[in-house]
Amino acid sequence: MKKIKLAFLGLAALSFAFVSCTDETPAAETAKVNVVHASPNAPGVDLLVDGVKVNSSALAFPDNTGYLSVNAGARNFKVNVTGTSTTVIDVTPTLTKDANYTVFAIDSVSKISPLLLVDDLTAPAAGKAHIRFIHLSPNAPAVDVSVVGQAAGVGIFTNRSFNKTITAAQYAFTPVDAATYDLEVRVAGTTTVALSLPDITLTAGKIYTVFAKGFLGGTGAQALGAGIIVNN
Repeated sequence: MKKIKLAFLGLAALSFAFVSCTDETPAAETAKVNVVHASPNAPGVDLLVDGVKVNSSALAFPDNTGYLSVNAGARNFKVNVTGTSTTVIDVTPTLTKDANYTVFAIDSVSKISPLLLVDDLTAPAAGKAHIRFIHLSPNAPAVDVSVVGQAAGVGIFTNRSFNKTITAAQYAFTPVDAATYDLEVRVAGTTTVALSLPDITLTAGKIYTVFAKGFLGGTGAQALGAGIIVNN
């Protein structure tokens, strides 16, 4: 009889353990999304994901949210003028599990639209950094991003223009030696400097997005410049 009781108790314990394991809620499948306010003359904005506001204070030009964890699948993103229900961007991209994305709000406020990029955050090789350049100044011409002293038309990035439908190749990260660089944003194919970027330090193992921001001929906060995001 004792043996039967022990066997019964053992079976009950095993059944309980099995039920406990199977009752656990599976972890949500998520992606990560960074939202960047890159519309030079747009006001501060709120970001709503599936109708829920996710920023605690207004997102102003040219700031970003940093990577937010968002459930994978079709997610609705709205960009509203801060404190209002006025929606300036309303999109529903399908996000892949474990993928990383950047959404830029781009162009002048009257033409504002989203630019969704997939971010490959694969770790750089030893001694390398990864960098990409996105041209987001609506009225500036095509440009080259060159190291000071490079010949006309030669650069880390060449002939990049403001474009709302850039290809994967145009926003891919490029490996470079980790170092401090004196860079120039030049009118494409020339040595005419539109913007100087001295002492840009690219650290080994880091991944960077550099984007042209503001307006050519703009003043104050809307002046032509460059924003830098550290993606990892």
